[in-house]
Amino acid sequence: MKFSSIATAGLSLAAAATPSCVAFTPSSIKPHHVSSSTRLHVQMEAPPKKIPKIEQLKINSDYLRDPLQDQLQTEEIGISKDAYQIMKYHGSYQQNNRETRGPKDFQFMLRLKQPAGELSPDLYRLLDDLSAKMGQGDLRATTRQCFQMHGILKGDLKTVIASIMNIGSSTVGACGDVSRNVMTTPAPFDTPAYNYAREYSKVFAQLFRPMSPAFSEIWLDGEKAASIETWAKEVEHHNVDEAMLYDSGRGIILEDKTEPLYGTQYLPRKFKIGVTVPGDNSLDVYTNDIGCVVITNDAGELEGFNVMVGGGMGRTHNKESTFARAADHMGFVPKEDIMEVLKAILAAQRDHGNRDVRANARMKYLVHTLGIEKFTKLVESYVGKEIAPWRPMADWKYNDWMGWWEQGDGKLFYGQHVDNGRVKDEGSFRLKSALRAIVDKYNIHSIMSPTQSIIFRDIDPKDKDGIESILREHGIAPIEEVDPNARLAMACPALPLCGLAQGEAERLMPSYVERMRVLLDRMNLPGEEILMRMTGCPNGCARPYMAELAFVGDGSKTYQIWLGGSPVLTRTAYPFMAKMDRDALEDTIEPILAMFIQQRMEFEAFGDFCHRVGSDAISKYSETYVLGSVTA
Repeated sequence: MKFSSIATAGLSLAAAATPSCVAFTPSSIKPHHVSSSTRLHVQMEAPPKKIPKIEQLKINSDYLRDPLQDQLQTEEIGISKDAYQIMKYHGSYQQNNRETRGPKDFQFMLRLKQPAGELSPDLYRLLDDLSAKMGQGDLRATTRQCFQMHGILKGDLKTVIASIMNIGSSTVGACGDVSRNVMTTPAPFDTPAYNYAREYSKVFAQLFRPMSPAFSEIWLDGEKAASIETWAKEVEHHNVDEAMLYDSGRGIILEDKTEPLYGTQYLPRKFKIGVTVPGDNSLDVYTNDIGCVVITNDAGELEGFNVMVGGGMGRTHNKESTFARAADHMGFVPKEDIMEVLKAILAAQRDHGNRDVRANARMKYLVHTLGIEKFTKLVESYVGKEIAPWRPMADWKYNDWMGWWEQGDGKLFYGQHVDNGRVKDEGSFRLKSALRAIVDKYNIHSIMSPTQSIIFRDIDPKDKDGIESILREHGIAPIEEVDPNARLAMACPALPLCGLAQGEAERLMPSYVERMRVLLDRMNLPGEEILMRMTGCPNGCARPYMAELAFVGDGSKTYQIWLGGSPVLTRTAYPFMAKMDRDALEDTIEPILAMFIQQRMEFEAFGDFCHRVGSDAISKYSETYVLGSVTA
């Protein structure tokens, strides 16, 4: 990929005071500031001399066509490794059930793109039908406000994807090295700030959509979809395409007619954006490559956005050059400049992100390497103007928005908790049927939540009793009967389908929540709420490193323990223990709770306590603690 002289000069200026920080291959970088307590000493790996295979594959793919389009025509039940890498950009992962013996039973997971998490009743009906006829019978709500469907056979992919595209939705860019699903606070309040957050989530999704015609060629035989994407219609008045293609001559726009922002190599790694309002951190905004916070004046008019950069969760076990990171505050951007500034941030990562070492390719490593001030200067070199200081705003709070709420326009919304995102029918628990019954009877629009749950919006108050009746008839407990720690918990799918999983997550987390409840009650902490998360590997799909207490799989039956994340999700946790046997939960956590009981400050949350006292103090206390000796 060729970079403009302006962009290269901008990086040179940004890095001038830091000789060890260079454009592509930072060789020896120690953190100037990491928004966590891990105090890592980072040694970046030396890059290989040749262009990495994945980068060459993207170049050779002819804008995400090859070798996928040929592989889809074969009689094989799966596709090649190279085709699989390109398939990700189309929204799908090839999987197989790792618990079945014999030849691999390849199947595909398909993930939707749903900016702002919005889900129309027609789209829900379609997904419900497709999952029953061509999937494994359930749906999975993700941590990025969209549904994914498992168990699709290769021969059914075209039917499923075409059906989704023709109804005005998409799977394009749900995976791959592009901007992923743009998140926002799921609360559908009818206020200026919340309305702007939803609107600009769709603007940014449209701004950074891949432009390759490969998607329509492969899935729609080159025809246009029967309906354009719903979010594209809703933001037409923003003239997003014009803003996307605007070329200031400062290196943002490439000499590439097909992909003027991405080019033939797209981005070094995935790229995540979140939008919210001051005080509402229900979406984990600090985990995104870019986080935008709506800023309005006293009259409710949009003035611009506070912008943060450099968040990300993924890491690799035993590789200290990789780490989770919370985003840094970059500054305030007026509304008229926001699209150009976000383009500049993406261009900075596109041109200067580490394409040589994929484990260090996320933008968080570029921000970490340069530091926020020098990274901001790099962005300014693309924009041609300075970024204003971050504006003061309300303190962050966390809310999952479950249960009944007034929207502010005479309507109600209802948050339905979904354990670890799995929408299924199982015995007397028939959540999937209940959601379909509600959608069919009331034609309700929904919003996917960042905590793997679903919110019904625009409910007429007279329908409240009917909705509660349907849920009750299908064996769904009211929100008041759900353990608060279950509401706070998240887990990734992990086994048996995820090829990266080292251990259980979704299937184990419910029992961990129950065991923690027993332990808390035994220690006379029945009202204590602890934000817990679990993943089957270190990649961080369930954002474990932001949790107050996290379990990260590092073996078939062992987990790393992470402590000290913020209850309002503004800092990363630190690693406390490696390889806790999954049966040793109580013996491991009880000493920490005992110390918490004895040494906490008034109203101090568990995560804040662990952050304050630190890993060494907790380890020392635990060494001499006698099980069963402390209760509140």
